[in-house]
Amino acid sequence: MTQALIGVVMGSSSDWETMQHAVQILQQFGIPHEARVVSAHRMPDDMFAYAEAAAGRGLQAIIAGAGGAAHLPGMIAAKTVVPVLGVPVQTKALSGVDSLHSIVQMPKGVPVATFAIGQAGAANAALFAVALLANHDAVLRAKLEAFRAEQTTAARAMTLPPVESK
Repeated sequence: MTQALIGVVMGSSSDWETMQHAVQILQQFGIPHEARVVSAHRMPDDMFAYAEAAAGRGLQAIIAGAGGAAHLPGMIAAKTVVPVLGVPVQTKALSGVDSLHSIVQMPKGVPVATFAIGQAGAANAALFAVALLANHDAVLRAKLEAFRAEQTTAARAMTLPPVESK
């Protein structure tokens, strides 16, 4: 098995519905990754061990999804120098706005790149991780450029329904 370059972590298995979108992007680009639950609240020792070992294991970025109290991205960022990309998971209570605010309001010195709430945020966090890796990998950069060109082509091909004149 190839050494993981990107870690995808979440606070509970219920976050998988959102975080699988990050994993799908990483798979699409052929990026070796790992995905696991390391809850800041239920298994803090495991979470700290994961964060502290991340750089030594070769991780280049950690995509951390969290809903509700959303402590996971910040707690991981406090224990590693590996870039942490925070994804707020949509919650029932406040639609993920609580998670967004918790992740984006890290104290000075504990940086967490914060993305949109939900599936789009998870996918964009993965694309950001791909871009980080592409800075040192010409083949991956070409794949990312082709991906972006395909998006542009698809957007240009969109047609709108005719507008009725009155």
